[in-house]
Amino acid sequence: MKLASFNVNGIRAILGKDFQKTFEELDADVLFIEESKWSEDAHLIFPYMPEGFETYWTVSKVKKGYSGVAAFCKKPPLSVHYGLGNGEYDEEGRVITLEYEDFYLVGAYVPNSGDGLKRLDFRMEFEKKMLEYLDSLNAKKPIIYTGDLNVAHQEIDLKNPKDNTHNPGFTKEERDAFSTLLSHGYADTFRRLHPEEVAYSWWSYRFHAREKGIGWRIDYFVVSERLMPRVKSATIRDDIFGSDHCPVTLEIE
Repeated sequence: MKLASFNVNGIRAILGKDFQKTFEELDADVLFIEESKWSEDAHLIFPYMPEGFETYWTVSKVKKGYSGVAAFCKKPPLSVHYGLGNGEYDEEGRVITLEYEDFYLVGAYVPNSGDGLKRLDFRMEFEKKMLEYLDSLNAKKPIIYTGDLNVAHQEIDLKNPKDNTHNPGFTKEERDAFSTLLSHGYADTFRRLHPEEVAYSWWSYRFHAREKGIGWRIDYFVVSERLMPRVKSATIRDDIFGSDHCPVTLEIE
């Protein structure tokens, strides 16, 4: 089974950049996209619903053109859940959970701590609730957690760690939260399979950062440790353009 995740930085924007070709090239059984920035009230229409796939999406209810996650599934899930437990955080359209026979697949767009870290407290509360939610699922069957998790965990995961120590995505609090997640019996698949590889999944649009190789690895596939023996590959598709992020993929037996 091949899974993929891609922060598209606006579904309407990516559709103008031959997203169909990217979709076909990724050839995923399930593709999550984050930051769709899609707004609609009736939850009936999504601007991209590929033939042969079930499409699920959640949108921000508090701010139009903000956040948003969607999932395209070749094989329909047993169940679909939006938000965390009791639907928490679904008002910002941040989480979709797909249940399959052997695992839960959780796609998320984790809150950015924002300029001046003004949302760091909100972010840390989200991290706490997300871990509780993942643990509750993991008690039933293994989990695969993917998406734009908005953190570079280690110094190897961004180009200029010293200059970014107190910046959103590389604060001690955010990095510690990711370490705590892993300590609960989960594995960062890319880093586990590629312990020394420098690769990035996000680049600022400023200063030609992508061309200069100045990036961050903030998009992940995290799995329950008991799934790790079934993981065949974890890749960062930095050859695919169209967004300030690139897709990440996971192949699993």
